[in-house]
Amino acid sequence: MSTGVRHPLLLIAPAKLRPTQMTVGKAEVASKRAEWEKLGKKKRKELLAAHWFPGVLGPKQNVYIVDHHHLGLALLEEGVKKVPVMIQRDFSWLEPDVFWRTMEYNRWAHPYDEHGRRNEYASIPGNLAKLADDAYRTLAMRVRVAGGCAKDALPYSEFLWADFYRRRLKLPGGNIGAKALQQALLLAHSHEAAYLPGWSGATE
Repeated sequence: MSTGVRHPLLLIAPAKLRPTQMTVGKAEVASKRAEWEKLGKKKRKELLAAHWFPGVLGPKQNVYIVDHHHLGLALLEEGVKKVPVMIQRDFSWLEPDVFWRTMEYNRWAHPYDEHGRRNEYASIPGNLAKLADDAYRTLAMRVRVAGGCAKDALPYSEFLWADFYRRRLKLPGGNIGAKALQQALLLAHSHEAAYLPGWSGATE
């Protein structure tokens, strides 16, 4: 049985990391890949040292990451052999259904698909490469970068923003043009968005 004591920093292949969510914004992954490709060997080592992945040991000793899914997928696609993972908790002794309920209770799991629909825990992909694209997740990220809302420490806060936009904006083909981003920014400062984490107030 686990004592709850943290484990040391581990070096693990990105292909062996298990996600705790079902989607990412693939455009954000592409952006991180582009940033990685511009870095030299020294800067790449510094980036990895500064961005260790928080993880949880699950059934069969699998390592589940609870943040940095976009970076993890980007590094996987870039062929990075090992990434640093800091184990937060050891839940490897739990039965799978108890494990996932415990993960969600701790806000370490988000079993919602690219349509914003809740799924069974078994639907969460077994590896990062199988994460689906959610264009609204990308839109939420771009709104935050553009100053539409503040970054919030609440886990999965950008998924809440994604669902907010999913009900209000159409993104044909998943494309985010200048007009869609402008509409999203206006919505971000409306009273409709006041319940969302990082809301920065309504514009006059």
